[in-house]
Amino acid sequence: MDIVSELFEWLPRQGPGSNATTRKALSLIPSLPKNPRILDAGCGTGLTSVQLAHQTGGKVSAVDIHKPFLEQVKIYAQLTSLSDNVEICHGSMESLPFRKESFDLLWSEGALYLIGFQKGLAYWRDFLKKGGCACVSELSWLSGERPEEPKRFWARKYPAMQGIEENLTLTEKAGYKPLHHFILPESDWWENYYGPMAKRISDLKVQSMEYAAVLAPFEEEIRLFKNHNASYGYVFYILQRA
Repeated sequence: MDIVSELFEWLPRQGPGSNATTRKALSLIPSLPKNPRILDAGCGTGLTSVQLAHQTGGKVSAVDIHKPFLEQVKIYAQLTSLSDNVEICHGSMESLPFRKESFDLLWSEGALYLIGFQKGLAYWRDFLKKGGCACVSELSWLSGERPEEPKRFWARKYPAMQGIEENLTLTEKAGYKPLHHFILPESDWWENYYGPMAKRISDLKVQSMEYAAVLAPFEEEIRLFKNHNASYGYVFYILQRA
C-alpha cells in the first residue's frame, strides 16, 4: 500500500473539522427544503456525509475518488442506520455523474483545493438548484501578516492559497453570493486530524524507517501549524447560488 494512503485512511478525518463545526455551518444556511438532496464532494471517510444525513434527514451523495474511503463511508452509514440516506459515488469531483440542478446543498470540507477554489465552485454551481447553497472549507491566510516559514512552506504545497477577502471575491466570480464565513477553531485541527496523524506517523516510522522521508513533510506541517496558527487556518464559506 502507498504510505500516504495508509496514513490518511487511518485518520478519522482527512482534514480539519468536527461535527460541531458541520452543525454550525448548517445553521448558517438560510433555509433547506424537507429531505434535501446534498452533494458531499471529496467526502473522505464520510464522517461529514453521515452527519449531514443525520442533521437534515436528506439524501447525501458522497463522492470520492479513493475507494477505501468510500468503504469507510458505507460502514459509518450502516453503524448509524443511515444507509438509505447516504449514496456512495466513486468518481472525480471534476467529473460528476449527476444531472444539472440536482442538489439543494453542495458541501465540501478541505477538498476543494485539489481542483482549485474558484474553478471547483464554478463547475459545481451548475449542479445546484436555483437559490441553492454551497458550504466549503478552504485553507486561507487569516491576516496580512504572513510569517516567512509558513509562507515558504505553503508556496510549495499550495501556491494558490489566498486570504479571506480574496476568496470571497473569487466566490462572487464563480457565481455565488457570500452569506457567511467563519474560521475553524484550533481544536478542529488537533482532535480528529493532526493529533491522530502525529500518532500514526510515529507508529509507521517504528514499522520502517524508510517511511521517514515520505512522512517528514507531514511532520513539518504539524509543527508549522502549532507555531503559526494565528496566520492561517481553514475557513468555512457559506454561499448561495447567485
